[in-house]
Amino acid sequence: MSIASVAAQQSALAAAAQAAKQLSTPSSGTTAGGTGTAAAQTGQTALTALSSNFGDFLNMLMTQLQNQDPSSPMDSNQFTQELVSFSGVEQQINTNNSLTSLIQLTQAGQVMQGASLAGKQVQVTSTQIPLQNGTGTVQFNTPTGEPVAIAITDSSGNLIRTASVNSQAGTNAWTWDGTSNSGAQMPNGAYNIAVEGAPSSGGSASPVPFTVGGTVTGTQNTASNGMQLQLGAVDVGFGALQSLNN
Repeated sequence: MSIASVAAQQSALAAAAQAAKQLSTPSSGTTAGGTGTAAAQTGQTALTALSSNFGDFLNMLMTQLQNQDPSSPMDSNQFTQELVSFSGVEQQINTNNSLTSLIQLTQAGQVMQGASLAGKQVQVTSTQIPLQNGTGTVQFNTPTGEPVAIAITDSSGNLIRTASVNSQAGTNAWTWDGTSNSGAQMPNGAYNIAVEGAPSSGGSASPVPFTVGGTVTGTQNTASNGMQLQLGAVDVGFGALQSLNN
């Protein structure tokens, strides 16, 4: 390897390590399996309140009609407008309830889809690499052969592992054996990862697009992020799924 290549790898390693340290661990989503049910209950409460108000309105209307001055009858346009308003609000509440039911059905379908993926090997887009059974994998693409640096940090930003790879044009893969730079075996869990290419002419390292591999261990519905695939300690949205390995 030439001196230039070694210098490029060292510079890329430093940039990747810095990028990995800046990654923050995503906060775990709160399970929200009851969100749809709560929304449905809220809609039903609103509909019940509207029906009660509508009943009171009709009683008041009948009382006013029975006691109006025959020589100066009340304007019926106002009553008509109020009746239309009640009808519009009722339709909106029913529409919201229908949308809630549709969301519940969609979420149930995603849960079933996620359940079918349990135990499967997948590639997902994530800034975290799942260490499962002492192994983690990453795939990255480079347009040409070039030195690539990989840096892995823990949730506190402490540098755990660095690696230098001479990539080939196209798809490349690297497997982490779960050990640190000092040779210590790290526990299974979620670790931040960054992949950087050789520095550009301006002196800054270029990020390399990558995906991480793992085994699907389950699914969950979170209030903040919706349906999530679980790869051990790493949670990703369904949209992050890139490929399924048989």
